[in-house]
Amino acid sequence: MLDMRRREFITLFGGAAASSVSCSVAWPLAARAQVLPKRPTIAWMSGGTRELSASFIENFLRGMRELGYVEGRNFDMLYRFTDGYQERLPALTEEVVRLKPDVILATAAINAVAARKATSTIPIVTPALADAVHLGLIASEARPGGNVTGIEPYVAGLPAKQIEFAREIVPGAGKIGLLTNLKDPKAPAQAQELEASARAAKIKIISADANQPDDLDGALRILSDERVDVVIVLQTSMLLAYGRQIAASALEKRLPTVYGYREHVVAGGLISYGVDLRWCFYRGAYFVDRILRGTAPGDLPIEFPTKMFLSVNLKTADALGITVQPMLLGRADEVIE
Repeated sequence: MLDMRRREFITLFGGAAASSVSCSVAWPLAARAQVLPKRPTIAWMSGGTRELSASFIENFLRGMRELGYVEGRNFDMLYRFTDGYQERLPALTEEVVRLKPDVILATAAINAVAARKATSTIPIVTPALADAVHLGLIASEARPGGNVTGIEPYVAGLPAKQIEFAREIVPGAGKIGLLTNLKDPKAPAQAQELEASARAAKIKIISADANQPDDLDGALRILSDERVDVVIVLQTSMLLAYGRQIAASALEKRLPTVYGYREHVVAGGLISYGVDLRWCFYRGAYFVDRILRGTAPGDLPIEFPTKMFLSVNLKTADALGITVQPMLLGRADEVIE
């Protein structure tokens, strides 16, 4: 009887021990099975405002969804904005790089320049990557090399077309104003091209520079005092971010305005001709996807939009007493009434 109880005790103890060993082995395996890979993080770096960026973010995320990515489910986003104040860019860039995202989406060349100075390893995608070779961001458009790639928003002959539209909207315009933002690294080349096109057309150019939002009204006042016939606004992050302020100030001063981005016209500007930035940001998702799948950014050739977008604001034209010719309206991709 005693031996039988001893055998039962040994059997129970052995079973418990075996169970204990099984748990001690199984628990770490279960724990390891629940440790999921870190979701990739994309850092959105903008020189504009959150309000302006809303449609660009929406189009980028739409492109990501079509490629199988849903924000918050299988990738995360960090959003940072300088609100048009370039002096905030170094600290913002330092913060983003310190967070070690998988990809930096630098919305424009000014942000790409800052990000490239801060890191040579984190991939940088820029949907509006202007003058990239000259700025030292890429080796060539076909083979960028390094850690920067994206979409070039300018095409040959665009400045001449903007001057052409300026003279079409204000027939006989002989003095054209340029609203510049020359601290933006992509601005000087634009200004030089516009000045060269104006000289070829025997048009006088008057320039006024604004490098932060507080300078805008004063710069437009200079152009108004010079009695320019029409103002061409350069394509920079700060000028785009404050498109509504520019449009209102120009209208108050009775200055017709020509832009490169349709967002300015939506904000109250007169006419724009250039690339559709919404498409550029939508297409930016392709570059991010390829990088997340293992392609080096330097192996992704720079792309160029194939279509220019013409937008006209008839409400602004009416307020300025300008009649937009039916032929011009018929060519417009977007008419705001």
